[in-house]
Amino acid sequence: MTAYHDQEWGVPLHDDRGLFEFLILEGAQAGLSWSTILKKRQAYRAAFDGFNPRKVARYTEPKIAALLSDTGIVRNRLKIRAAVQNAQALLAVQKEFGSFDTYIWQFVGGQALQNRWRRMQEVPARTMESDAMSKDLAKRGFTFVGSTICYAFMQAVGMVNDHVVH
Repeated sequence: MTAYHDQEWGVPLHDDRGLFEFLILEGAQAGLSWSTILKKRQAYRAAFDGFNPRKVARYTEPKIAALLSDTGIVRNRLKIRAAVQNAQALLAVQKEFGSFDTYIWQFVGGQALQNRWRRMQEVPARTMESDAMSKDLAKRGFTFVGSTICYAFMQAVGMVNDHVVH
């Protein structure tokens, strides 16, 4: 967790595959701890074809059934189906905007928001930006993209810098 926090969490990410990975992992984390998902990350990468959205978008019922029996990932039918649906929606966004990166970073004006929290208790669970992102993603057919999930995604991919000042 320390290495992830210090070297990856909060670092601006502009790679569509990487952004898709975090979107799926944040959705998978809903109701669970992030450490649980982080421990399963390599298994997720293997199970979901390296988070290649073109491949995931084509998953059929037999592939979904295989994922539901994969002990390396969270075996939740809704979350697995959400990954497939979100891959399909992401491809539509790429077609419209040129990249998922261009689309998703618009919610922070293309630049990371720099917060200066002094205590962890100050860090919000959601913001106006995550509310807007959640609403727009849902309108485009994404699922497991509530505002709290979106804010955690924004933190993870460096759209907001929520490292406490000290």
